[in-house]
Amino acid sequence: MAHTPSTRKRIRQDKVKKSRNIGYKRRMKTKIVTAIAATPKKKKITLSEAYSAIDKAAKKKIIHKNTAARKKSRLTKKLSQLKAA
Repeated sequence: MAHTPSTRKRIRQDKVKKSRNIGYKRRMKTKIVTAIAATPKKKKITLSEAYSAIDKAAKKKIIHKNTAARKKSRLTKKLSQLKAA
């Protein structure tokens, strides 16, 4: 258990940051799933929304920039495979 006031404050701050980070991650994952499940007409719009969500998470350092690039690459690859099939 934290004893000093500064460590108590740090624990409170970490709780807030963690919940905020979970929200960004959840939003990003939802946009990716939506982009994969979208109809052919809406693919372009949902893809850009997914890219935006991934970039925002990377910008806020919730995910690493290389992880963001990998996610975008895999998403594009998956959508092109679905398009070809």
